[in-house]
Order: sequence, then C-alpha cells, then structure tokens
Amino acid sequence: MSEALYASCAEALSACQSTKDDLAALLHPETGFAPRLRQICHDRLADVERDYAIDEPVSLHEQQALRMESDTWALLQALIPLRKTIPQQYPDPRALLATNPYTPPASLAQSIMHASPLLSALVVVREWLHESAPNPSALSPGAATGYWKFTRHVVTQDKRTGQTGGGVIGEMDPDAVNRTGNDRKTLAVDDATYDKALVQTLFAQVRAGQLDEAVELCRRAHQPWRAASIRGALLFQWRAIANEPREDDMMEEDGVDDYSGWRGNLHRKLWKSTCTRAALTQNLSVVERALYAALAPSAQTSGPLGAVCRTWSDHLWAMVSVACEDRLSSGLAGLESECFWEGGQAVVEVPENLTRKPTEGSFQEKEEEEWEGAVFKGLESLSDVNVEEGPPATNPYHVTQLLIILDRTDQLLQAFATGLRSGLYDPTLPEYPTMTRFFAHLCLFLQMIEINVPPLAMQVILEAYLQVLEAAGQRELIAMYAGALGDNAIERYAMFLTSLELSADLEERRLALNRAREHGLDMHRVAIVTAERTIETAFSVLSAAKGPLPSIIGMQPPPTDAELLLVRSIEWTTFVHATFNTALEQANIILRYFLGCGRVRLAKQLLDKLPPELGAIREPEARANEYYHYRRFFLVWESLERVVECQALEVPQLNKDARVAWLSHYKVLLEQAREQVLNLLTTDWLVSDVERNGNDRRRQELIRIRQIFIPELIIRLHAMLYASRVKFPENLKHALSLANVVADSRYKLYEDFVGQDGRRLGDYLAARINTGLTFVCGSNAVVFALRTHLAPVPITASSSSTMDAFFTIAAPIPEEIETPVAIPADFDTGGGPGTSSGCSIA
Repeated sequence: MSEALYASCAEALSACQSTKDDLAALLHPETGFAPRLRQICHDRLADVERDYAIDEPVSLHEQQALRMESDTWALLQALIPLRKTIPQQYPDPRALLATNPYTPPASLAQSIMHASPLLSALVVVREWLHESAPNPSALSPGAATGYWKFTRHVVTQDKRTGQTGGGVIGEMDPDAVNRTGNDRKTLAVDDATYDKALVQTLFAQVRAGQLDEAVELCRRAHQPWRAASIRGALLFQWRAIANEPREDDMMEEDGVDDYSGWRGNLHRKLWKSTCTRAALTQNLSVVERALYAALAPSAQTSGPLGAVCRTWSDHLWAMVSVACEDRLSSGLAGLESECFWEGGQAVVEVPENLTRKPTEGSFQEKEEEEWEGAVFKGLESLSDVNVEEGPPATNPYHVTQLLIILDRTDQLLQAFATGLRSGLYDPTLPEYPTMTRFFAHLCLFLQMIEINVPPLAMQVILEAYLQVLEAAGQRELIAMYAGALGDNAIERYAMFLTSLELSADLEERRLALNRAREHGLDMHRVAIVTAERTIETAFSVLSAAKGPLPSIIGMQPPPTDAELLLVRSIEWTTFVHATFNTALEQANIILRYFLGCGRVRLAKQLLDKLPPELGAIREPEARANEYYHYRRFFLVWESLERVVECQALEVPQLNKDARVAWLSHYKVLLEQAREQVLNLLTTDWLVSDVERNGNDRRRQELIRIRQIFIPELIIRLHAMLYASRVKFPENLKHALSLANVVADSRYKLYEDFVGQDGRRLGDYLAARINTGLTFVCGSNAVVFALRTHLAPVPITASSSSTMDAFFTIAAPIPEEIETPVAIPADFDTGGGPGTSSGCSIA
C-alpha cells in the first residue's frame, strides 16, 4: 500500500478529530470524515488506472478492495446523517389530504417515506446503489439511423418482389417479434443485434438510476414507445397545487416552468400492471423482462429481476427496489379513498356534514411492523446469496455494507475483531492492509460521532492496524492511532517505541516521544513505560550477573546488541526533567548489572549518557547515595587509567626538560590516584557491612561489585606504587602502608577478597614487591606476607602453651622498611576469615 495513502488517511483523521465536537462538520457531505476517506480511495484508484505516481505494483485484489472501500464510505455518508441528525418535519399524508384532497401522489409518497425511518433509509440505499453501479455508457449501442432500418429494407423488398423474407418478420410494429403465430420470425440480424444491445443498455441505465438518460437513448434509437414505458415509472407530480414543504434548492434546480406544470404518470397503477404483465411474458427476452421488472419492482416481478442479477450489489439493489416500491404502493393504496388522483371524483364529493375517519394510527402501525420484519428478513438472506460475478456475499466489505444498512455496526466490528483474533484474515494477503485500515478508521469515525463501538473489538482492530503501520515503516503515525486505545494507549505506544530498539538514533527517539504528547498521550508515562519495557527486553536476552566473579584483566569482548540496547534504554527517561527520578532508579539498576558482570566500559558509557542533573537528586537517599558511589568509583578508575597512560609516555628519547615535566606530572597523577583510592577504600563504598546476612537482591549485587573492584583497586594501586618506587622512593612506604588499610578491621577490606573465583588475598600477597615480612598474630592468626613473585610462600609455624600461633615467612626483609604493618588475624592467604584480630610486624 502506498505510503501516501497512510499519510492521507491520517491527515483526514487529524483534521476531523480537531472538530470532533461538531457533528455537522463530521457529517458534511464534502468535507466530512467519510467523504474525505472516499476521495482518498478514489484518488488512489485514479492513480492506479493512470499508472501515475505509483511506488509499488497494485494487485487486482487491492484495486477491488479500494473500490469497495470507497463505496462503503459513500454508504456511510448517505446513511449516518439520516440516523444521527434530527430529520425535517414533514406533515402526515393524511394531514395533507385533509387540507387538500388534490395533493399529488408524488407529494404523498414523499410524506410516506419521511414517516418511515426504514423506508427513508432504503431510499437512500437505493440511490447509493445507483451511484455505485457500473457505468452503462460502455454498453451503449449509440444512436440508430432509423427505426429497424435493415428489417424495413427486407420487408420493402419482399413486398416489391412478392416474396417472403424467410425468417424475417413481415410487420414493423413493436410487437411483431413477440406476436404469436409468427413462426418465431425475427428482425434482420443487424437490427436484432442493435435491439439486444439497446435493451441491455437500458437495463443498465435503470440499474444505475439514469432514467432520463434511458429515455433519451430510446428517442435516439427511434423507439419512443420504450421512452414512454420508462417515463411511466415517475409518480404524478404537480407542485403548483401541492401544499408540501418545499426546498429552495430544488425549486432553483427545477425552474419555474417545471415547478408550475405537472409531470409524471397520471395512470401509474395501470402502467405498473402492464409492466408486471410484460415482465412475466415468456416470449420476451430475459433482459427485457428484467427491464420491465426493474421499472415496476414487486414480489411478482422479483423472479425476472433476480434472473439478471450477477453481483451481490445487484441482488441488494433488486431487494431494496422491491421493498421500497411495495411500501409506497401499499401506502398510496391506503389513501385512495382520500386522494382525488387515486380515488377519483367521488373523493371530493363527500358531503360537508360528513367527516372522514382516518384509520387508526398515522400509518397503520401494524402493517408497518410486518413490512419492516419482511424487509429485515430479506436483507439478512443476502448474507449467503450466491453470486455469479464479483466478490461473494462473505466478502468483508459486503458484510460491512449489509450490517451498516441493518444498523448493526457493533455486531460488524465484533465479528471482524473475532476474525482477527482467530486468524481468519491472513496478514500476508495484499488486501489485508486495505481492509484493516478501513475498519480502524470506521471504529474511529463511529467513536467521533458517538455511535456505540465495542471497546474490546476496537482495541483488537486498532492493534491490527498499528501492526500494519509498523510493518509499513509508518513510525510517525503510530502515536495518533495508539492514542485512540484509551487505557491501553500508553502501553501500546510504549510497545512500539520499544520495538525501535537500536534502529532509531537519539533525535528520532525524541521526536517519537514528542508525538505522544501531540496526540494526547502522557509523554512522561510513555517514556517511563518504554524504558521499562526496553530494559525487560534486554534482560530477557542477557545472562544474569551471578556465579563466578568475572575477570576484568585484559581486553573485554565488544558489546552485544542486547548490552547496547540496555545502555540506550536510559535515553527514554533523560529527555525531560519530569522523568529524571525514574532515570536515576533505572541507571542504578543498569550500572549494578554491568559492574556485576565486570563490563566497566559499558557502565562508563551509560554514565556518560546521564544528564548532570541526576547528581543533584537527593531523594530517596539510598538511591541518590548509590549513584554518588558509582560516580566516585569512575573518578577513581579514570584516575588510575591516567596514571597508566602517563607511565606509557616515558621513552628514552625524552630530553632533560621534558623528562622533568613528565616526572612532575607522573608524580601528581600517582598522588591523586593514591588519595582517591584510599578515600574510596576508607569509606563505606556501596555496602557498609559485607558480612551481614540478608537476602536482599540489591544488597547482594552491591556486595558482588565490591568483591570485583575493591581487590582490583588495591592491587592496581599497589602495583603502581611499587613500580614507581625507583623514581619516587616514598612510594614503597605507601605501598607497604596500604597493607595497614587492607588489614584494618574498621574497613574490613579483607572481606572483599573472596576465597574463590575472583581476586584472592593470595593475589595481593603475591603482588610485585620484593619484600618479605614476618607477622606475629594472635590465636588462630594467619601470616600476611608480601612478595615480588607469584610462587607459594614457604611458611613455618609454632605454638605455645598460650595457644598463640606464630607464623614466620622465610624471606629477607629490606632495610628501608621501618614502619610496622598491622594486620588482623582473621584471614589466611586464601582470603578465608579467622576469628581473632590484631597482628604486628615482627
């Protein structure tokens, strides 16, 4: 389906939604909603037929669907105003006759129609069927050069020569062909062919409601009797003596002469019985019988009329025509005793002292009810009528048209929604988008004009159309239609935004979110729900941050799409200040996940996306503090990385001045890094008490992060300080004093050296310091040693009667080490906790 078609429908919807409280504007015959949609379909079909501006091939099924959709919008425009507006008040036919017994039958028929809502609707439907009928001009045989010209030549020649014309008739009157005893003689071949085409065209014109054109064609064919037969269908009208309400526009169109004179068939009952007789005459052709049946439709002539019905619309037209004529005929028949033109002179010769007693009820209500019941039953039978051409009765558009006529739109929408849910309609069919688009706009149209729409059905239909729009890449239209889902609008639009995943850049996401506000959705709520759904989508793919602690040494693999989606999920809640609190909460969740998986760079990438204003949020305190701790961590991490980068700048080619400058910068960076790391280590970073029991998931995630990064920070700082001892000798003392911080029971950093998987305390003991230390610890204490190599540390132990354990590490102690190093006795070289505390260097 053309992208322009989607946009045009959305534009029409938007224009009408802006005037949704103005019923007259919505039902305007030119600028109302239904005429706009009909014109869109018409224009699209015109483009297809001209092969102009078509961006993709259009199948015959799609063309047929567009044509039927256009017709259906025309039907809605014809019927809905009749049902939604207060009709003009017309006098009762008996009231007209009581004041003027000379009221013409056409005026009475108009009054009868207005007195019956169903009859008024059927008349409108019949006019719609006339407009949507195939164009008869393609069948027209054109004007004849004379009356049965070729047959006349044969007859004249036969009389001149005294011979018979074989199978050609010998008379020229109109009934010659059908006269019995004529041995089935026919016209000359050319005349017979012309007459056959003429009758077919006349029937097509009557089918299309083009009586005047049919009369003119008969005259051009030199067959005035056919013209008279067709004009006999017109009811007798004489407006000069009628006291009916008159419409100014009709007076202007008809002109003064037509208004003052009379027209129509004064003897229509006789004419109708003659047409019925002709329709039932077997000698006439099927089409000619149908022509007379169409001029005077009734239960008697329904057989010949139905014999030429090929399409479903033909069957509907035949049934509606019979129903309308039946109601008008019975209504006029009930007025014969009161109307001069129906009852004759006796009607106006009633003595003045006698008053007419009208029958009970304005229109014989019982008879009206029986007629309505028969009409509804007949229309319902069309739901499974067999057709020879065109779409079957079960076609969704035919079902739609029938139920619109029956005023059962709620049943229609429920049936279509049920079909969508059950998979009755195949989304891969080319006509599916057209059909779904129609029903979505039908729901919205009925909702705008306050006609009941089943909520669940509307939700299913709009959801189906939203999927069509998504498949067509019509992102900018989603918000408009999602906004009509009521309570589900936010969730549905958020679902669409979630589906964008990584395909939309930041600006596209911002525009998509702003469209929610433009179409009446709560933009802040949409942003929050979208972020939540995006996070859920990413976590459904990603592995949980649990199990063995990850290694963060060496190169990390590139981010997966799911990880990038998780990073970008925070964008939805960072566009406006109103969602910053939610952004802070979600940022903490994502940072916990990435750091718990050891994905430092992704965590940093996420942190860089966050607006600075998040750091100013103070409530709730726990959430604000956690975010503050993450920012502190990355300041420390970046400080360590700057040291590494600066260390890499040392090259032999540095001159004296450059080397002095480099050493100064290197020393400053080392000092900054040491201070920042110690500051983080000596505060309760993320968790104040690692050992405290608890099943809180968030607490366990924070402990996991400490167990990954606290040892990493200690070992990295230790390595940097030791590596720089040659240039800055005081850094060796700083490296050794770091052990005091690790061993201090106030900070309990040793608890973050887990006994398995991650960084063990042995890793720290084996750090690159060419030093051996002997520690004397209390009962059940453990040796804490620092060495430059990774080989196992040889340990000897002895015990005394006081149950104190003495552990000695056989290694030389450098002379420059003077500061005792205190260490608690509640951990061993594997990081396992003990029970005592208090150690000192030996």
